[in-house]
Amino acid sequence: MGRVIAVANQKGGVGKTTTAINLASSFAACEVNTLLVDCDPQSNATSGLGLVKDPERLNTYHLLVGATSAEEAVQATALEQLWLIPAHKNLIGANLELVEAERREFRLRDALAPLYARYQFVVLDCPPALDLLTLNALVAADAVLIPMQAEYFALEGISELLDTIERIRGSFNPDLEIEGVVLTMFDERTNLAQQVTAELKRFFGEKLCATSIPRNIRLAEAPSHGKPALLYDPRSKGAESYIRLAKEIIAHGMSAQEPVADSADPGLHVPATDDVVAVGLAIEAVSGQTFGPTEVVAPNSADEQAAVVAGEAEAQVSQEQSGNVEEIPTTAEMDKSA
Repeated sequence: MGRVIAVANQKGGVGKTTTAINLASSFAACEVNTLLVDCDPQSNATSGLGLVKDPERLNTYHLLVGATSAEEAVQATALEQLWLIPAHKNLIGANLELVEAERREFRLRDALAPLYARYQFVVLDCPPALDLLTLNALVAADAVLIPMQAEYFALEGISELLDTIERIRGSFNPDLEIEGVVLTMFDERTNLAQQVTAELKRFFGEKLCATSIPRNIRLAEAPSHGKPALLYDPRSKGAESYIRLAKEIIAHGMSAQEPVADSADPGLHVPATDDVVAVGLAIEAVSGQTFGPTEVVAPNSADEQAAVVAGEAEAQVSQEQSGNVEEIPTTAEMDKSA
């Protein structure tokens, strides 16, 4: 069964849809089947993947009111392993029509259930409100990914979302987890960004994603071309950041399912920027490397730890003494060259 991740934050303008589009596209680029479900009446995730707004096309509204099945609503995208259930502005009517409906909070979960076996990841793009649409997404999700800016008001708003998550756990979805908090439009040069990051790290700990998304013009331009950033400009910092975020989330899922072997490298492996050249090359390291926060396996004894440190020091000395060190020319050679 695939992992269902709701990208949610009731505060608008924090990069939810940008994160949903590019995270889902990065999952697909990692050669795993991925479904993106647009739950926002603004339907920006739909247009951001190149689908024109069409009220006649089956969309999330028809799914919630029981007018179609999820299989019939699925649309193909430009990425081979990414599919989309689009949205339309008529989706806002579902907030009113479902008020008296039976199992109104479980409509999305029940509709998507037949598709879970087909996709390794299902990403839900939520609207910027704590309404019935967001409630349906959180009830259907296994985990919540919270995009937020490193600003004061963002800290205020996140407390309301966490309160909603706790209420949903108590009433509808006890297994709902927080996948992580990812900082978007991040500028590490400002003192405010550093202070907010430190506060989030203190509160969320390892749930704060190691990957942050910088301000990047290519991320803003890509939706106008109906493409995710990794198709619009795979070398952009925005595209590379979302690829790293996807790898980090995949690594978290793998570490939760499989115990770490005793011989595993305890270090933190970060993919080089040059490795992210195109969609195909961006995915190479998914199976063989560990990204994001990694648990360090300590040696079993102090003697073993000392041996490890000594070995590293010896390797460093031998490297410094190797033939790769540039030799200083003799006086005679300098005279000849002059």
